[in-house]
Amino acid sequence: MPIQTEPITINLGPQHPSTHGVFRLRVTFDGEVVLDVEPVFGYLHRGTEKLAEERSYTQIVTLTDRLDYTASMTNNLAYVRTVEKLSGIEVPERASYLRVLCSELQRIASHLISTGFLMQELGTFGGTPLMYCFRERERILDLFEMLCGARITLSYMRPGGVTQDAPEEFWSALNVLMDDMPGYIDELEGLITTNEIVLARTRDVGILTPEMAIDASVTGPMLRATGVQWDLRKADPYEVYDRMEFDIPIGSVGDTFDRYYVRISEMRESVKIVRQCIEQISAGPIKSKTPFFVRPEPGEAYAAVEAPKGELGFYIVSDWGISPYRCKIRAPSFINLTVLRDLLVGWKMGDLVIIFGSTDVVIGEVDR
Repeated sequence: MPIQTEPITINLGPQHPSTHGVFRLRVTFDGEVVLDVEPVFGYLHRGTEKLAEERSYTQIVTLTDRLDYTASMTNNLAYVRTVEKLSGIEVPERASYLRVLCSELQRIASHLISTGFLMQELGTFGGTPLMYCFRERERILDLFEMLCGARITLSYMRPGGVTQDAPEEFWSALNVLMDDMPGYIDELEGLITTNEIVLARTRDVGILTPEMAIDASVTGPMLRATGVQWDLRKADPYEVYDRMEFDIPIGSVGDTFDRYYVRISEMRESVKIVRQCIEQISAGPIKSKTPFFVRPEPGEAYAAVEAPKGELGFYIVSDWGISPYRCKIRAPSFINLTVLRDLLVGWKMGDLVIIFGSTDVVIGEVDR
């Protein structure tokens, strides 16, 4: 005999360990079953796009670090590529290789964070997978520190190239990490991929269909997990990606497990790309002669990169000043959240946390 219950609406967040930052969910439950979800943004809003209109084109680089603060390198790259497109600035070949190398190291670091916290939200005892992920990420941050002296908010790239060349010790440490990384990924998979509890909690849970993903402009691992093989590095190659040999991992179901596994597979592909960069990079300048105060001719430009969470793009309008007249950011975390309600309705409270965790959002990129 079914029990008559009364729906109740509760708040998850905006300060909750499972909301990946100051993000609020107004959830209506019938017992433990999710009837409706209303995402509420805005608790971390810092007005990045408006601040950009008061900074010089070079100063804005530091603002991009604070968007997805787990992937500062790719944020830098998307922005400086837009300025270069707007201004007609050429980038030396060595700088392009350094940019791609850094972007792929950043992809690995970001996916490690995503995987570790997804396992934490599954309730893994003692946070073991999370600590494994942090262990490898620390070595990548050590490499970033060698490059630019920072570990999180890096500000390494500039219109026309990068701030400085990699020191000699960077290359030896990078080679050792690339030799170790496949074994680390194997170790992580040994803990997770065939674990029966992980499979029971993630298989066929929170399914996103290809049609729903495309209609909502979802990109990145969330889109590829549905079976859609779309990646800007292949579809619209930039920097030196057209010289790289790598595969685009895709899923088949679009569930929480596929979103996890696509990220694991992408880490392996990123290792391949980094190794090719090491083999192909040659000596040369790391920055073109670009004035500190860039002053593009009046016009507009949009450029995007395949960031760890999806397509990250900047749209900039110039009025011949030293600051953009308008700056608009296409943030993948924000776009990917548009399908959250469809993913959550019908599942239970325990599933809600896992499904939301598999979207891998950073609220700094949502409340920009």
